[in-house]
Amino acid sequence: MKTNLKFLAIILLLGFFLQSCSSDDDSAITSAPEITDFEYGEGSTHSTDLFAYKGSDIHIAADIYAEATVSSITLSIHAHDLELGDDEVDWDFETVYTDSDYLVINPGFHEHVDVPTDIPSGEYHIELTVVDEQGNSTEVEGYLQILDPITLSDFSIDTTVARGDDFHAEFLIDAVNGILSVTVDIHAHGITPGDGEVEWDYEEEFLEGYHEETSIEFHEHIDVPLTAPAGEYHMIFTVEDENGNTSEYETQIDITA
Repeated sequence: MKTNLKFLAIILLLGFFLQSCSSDDDSAITSAPEITDFEYGEGSTHSTDLFAYKGSDIHIAADIYAEATVSSITLSIHAHDLELGDDEVDWDFETVYTDSDYLVINPGFHEHVDVPTDIPSGEYHIELTVVDEQGNSTEVEGYLQILDPITLSDFSIDTTVARGDDFHAEFLIDAVNGILSVTVDIHAHGITPGDGEVEWDYEEEFLEGYHEETSIEFHEHIDVPLTAPAGEYHMIFTVEDENGNTSEYETQIDITA
């Protein structure tokens, strides 16, 4: 009888010891995940330079060390107080990643995020948050410049021209995706042609010397018909790149008799 009691006591003590060890193991995992080698940039080249282009994508990567299994990874991108241009909208991106490849211990994070074409260019805040199954969380953050794929600058365009003469227009074009074409549109509103005058609407697409270039000066001379009515004309210069992005510049010119 005493032997049986001793054996039972040993079994109980052993069970208590194993349960205590198990509890110690469960409570030992207390460290929050660590995020290292956080990088991001222009997606097509996997750049680590801190910029990307509208209409392109952003490459984002990081290494994650987690003692407990990861339960979610959240990526957010947003801006503060950027002024909206015509037809532009705020961009507030947030996605929670729960792919099976990420719900493990020590996952590597790698995603590409499309950048809309209709958002303002400027500085955006980017943040990556990792949460493990114990509720521990860690975040890293940084800043990213969103750039226009086409920029127009250094304009020098005549503001007046006599009919029957020509005027010059020049400006610099930088198009990261290459230029498809440059279109010039000139028209007037509310000008009534007089005797011997003919309403003038001008539109021409310029390709030669510009197509597929990424950085070039647009420089052209445009003839004004002798029969064009005098008055103020509206001009629109439109540059389209190989990806379908466009950039416009608008101005006025006075045609004199």
